[in-house]
Amino acid sequence: MSDTRRRALVTGGSSGIGACVAQTLARDGCDVGIVHVDTPERVSSVIQSVESHGARAWSRVCDVADAGQVHEAVEAFIGEFGGVDILVNNAGIFCDRVIWKMSDEDWRRVIDVDLTGAFNCSRAVAPAMRRARWGAIVNVSSINALRGKFGQTNYCAAKAGAIGFTLALARELARENVTVNAVAPGLIQTPATEGLPDEVRRRALGEILMGRIGRPEDVAETVAFLCSERARFITGEVIRVDGGQCL
Repeated sequence: MSDTRRRALVTGGSSGIGACVAQTLARDGCDVGIVHVDTPERVSSVIQSVESHGARAWSRVCDVADAGQVHEAVEAFIGEFGGVDILVNNAGIFCDRVIWKMSDEDWRRVIDVDLTGAFNCSRAVAPAMRRARWGAIVNVSSINALRGKFGQTNYCAAKAGAIGFTLALARELARENVTVNAVAPGLIQTPATEGLPDEVRRRALGEILMGRIGRPEDVAETVAFLCSERARFITGEVIRVDGGQCL
């Protein structure tokens, strides 16, 4: 990072990829806030890890699908840290069903969290970033947004929408020196994927050219790069982090 200590806000930052992103940004010199809907115990461990790097840590319960909650959380974060330089839109859920069994709620909730959540959070931080004329937004998409996946019409639609959102927002914010990029992970070892049936995991592993399931660190290091001074001339990009799974 630069000599200036950046202020990063990570959604879904209490576990999995989000927790690893928070810890990696702290390692790289950022003060870090996380918004989450998790248990206090899980959040506490992430906060401790962030602080172990000498960074300030902050957390708040917030449903990113609720614009009012997001506005209040971002205002509180800015009030605590004096601004916001980095936003990582990582919060996401999935509810897999074939379309003829998918309920309205199955569809709506995934779209609301995975896509509208990124919109709510980006809209909330954009004014502060534009005023500061510095910012980095990274949206966590998925390789399934690029190829589709049986039983995931809701998830694939949301994550594909996140890519279109990334490209448009990159155009809107570039003049203010705010970069907007996306990462598209493949199968990553997280609490969300630990419950996958063995056959599903074996099939996915067979697709990965590098022969292993990804680690949260694989994604977090890419996100940290996109948030750093080293990536200031990169915007509107979608980087697959999948070990060749989508080739």
